[in-house]
Amino acid sequence: MEQIPILSLITYAPLASAITLFLWPSASDRAARWVALLGTGAAFALSLAMLAAFDRSVTGMQFIEFIDWLPELGIAYRLGIDGISAPLVVLTTLLSLISVVASWDPIQRRVREYYIALLLLETGMLGVFVSLDLFLFYVFWEVMLIPMALIIGIWGSANRVYAAVKFFLYTLAGSLLMLVGIVAVYQAYFQQTGVRTLDVLELAQGSYVPEFQMWAFAAFFLAFAIKIPMWPFHTWLPDAHVEAPTAGSVLLAGVLLKMGGYGLLRFNLPLFPDATQSWAPLIVVLSLIAIAYGALVALVQTDLKKLVAYSSVSHMGFVTLGIFALNAQGLYGAMVVMVSHGLVTGALFLLVGTLYERAHTRELAAFGGLHRSMPIAAAFWGLFTFASLGLPGLSGFVGEFLAILGGFRAYWWAGVIALLVVILSAWYMLWMLQRIVMVRAPGEPPDPDDPELRLAVEAGVPPVAGGAGPTGPEVDPRRFADLNWKEVATLVPLAMLTIWIGVAPGSLMGMMRPAIEAALATFGRIGI
Repeated sequence: MEQIPILSLITYAPLASAITLFLWPSASDRAARWVALLGTGAAFALSLAMLAAFDRSVTGMQFIEFIDWLPELGIAYRLGIDGISAPLVVLTTLLSLISVVASWDPIQRRVREYYIALLLLETGMLGVFVSLDLFLFYVFWEVMLIPMALIIGIWGSANRVYAAVKFFLYTLAGSLLMLVGIVAVYQAYFQQTGVRTLDVLELAQGSYVPEFQMWAFAAFFLAFAIKIPMWPFHTWLPDAHVEAPTAGSVLLAGVLLKMGGYGLLRFNLPLFPDATQSWAPLIVVLSLIAIAYGALVALVQTDLKKLVAYSSVSHMGFVTLGIFALNAQGLYGAMVVMVSHGLVTGALFLLVGTLYERAHTRELAAFGGLHRSMPIAAAFWGLFTFASLGLPGLSGFVGEFLAILGGFRAYWWAGVIALLVVILSAWYMLWMLQRIVMVRAPGEPPDPDDPELRLAVEAGVPPVAGGAGPTGPEVDPRRFADLNWKEVATLVPLAMLTIWIGVAPGSLMGMMRPAIEAALATFGRIGI
């Protein structure tokens, strides 16, 4: 496997499909869908082969690819993965494949162009996770920006242009700050060693003065904080999620947000260890604010997509809390939360999309009683809701528990606050599940077998129809068809992985161990 450019094959398989569609302007909608499925399916299959060949005992990068690109400037085509990036590569290929299937029926206009954008987006996302050269990393970081903005702005909802422009401007501002940081690190390393390079591993061996580290850390951190997004840089996220098509929301929550956490682990910690320790207390405080703020705002949402979007702000706060606890528990927790959040929140957005396709509304008040008309969907809603709120035995519990434990070991007050805020997560997620699945549908007459109804009749209280939302066949959940086979096919692998990580987290954490221990060696905090 080391002799095969497996990482390039994974990264450019979607690009090959995108080029095929671009050069085939007469392709039918059906052909465009199958070409996109072939490209994303090939990338996923190759990522599984890469995962099977991944050596969990090796410390350092694997499957390294190197081409001397611009030797005069020290820029090279360097690819490689370790235990931090490998799970995110597989997560990206899986969610991209699922996004193609989830878009099969909902996307009915400009289908060829849509899938070209989706495939380019996947290549950009994969390139971010496998690049070991800062210049190459920046190129891929910018490549994925434009396709996502197009997906939101062309195939999104009513306010899609506003959301796309806001997403583009926020992300571009972060990118420019990161570019300043890249140039500064490049120049500082050259002045120190006389060597021109943008090799991430080599740059991490440099010794930068504390004052330089503080400013360079801030430039990288702001770029990644916007992408996560951390409070107070989060305001682009709800608009982007609400206006994006379902597949756009899945990739935005499942992959793009993880790029911020990945960047902090890959660049900020190894390049600027002194600044990391100096900035850590402030970032932990910001993480706690994000956890609490996202949960409180989610509590008052009436739009399903906005509720899930603000829950992402809260959950990603656990990622930054774990990272800047700077101990093994925290880093394991941050990584597991990133993978779990990609699976669970991606699934929740898929479920929201299935309801929107049937009801053409996302208002919570329009739903209720889905357990009667959509029992399969109700079961998936229950599973992923409990995973999101952190039920033991599911993936959400493992990551949040470790992140809180890491936070408690670093700053006991941070662990206590994060633990208390988890109660809010249970509150808004269970409230959402109750409104969608359990209560009576809008306008639905009371169930004569309902024991509460009998008690009300005995007490002389007249029965009332369920729900307070709009009525009519177009939004009546009693008329909804249950999930079709395509929708079930997109949710089953996410459900299986959610349960697997919850039951056997060691299988995922074992892959991460050498990389996390190497990251912590700088701070002298190895061990769990």
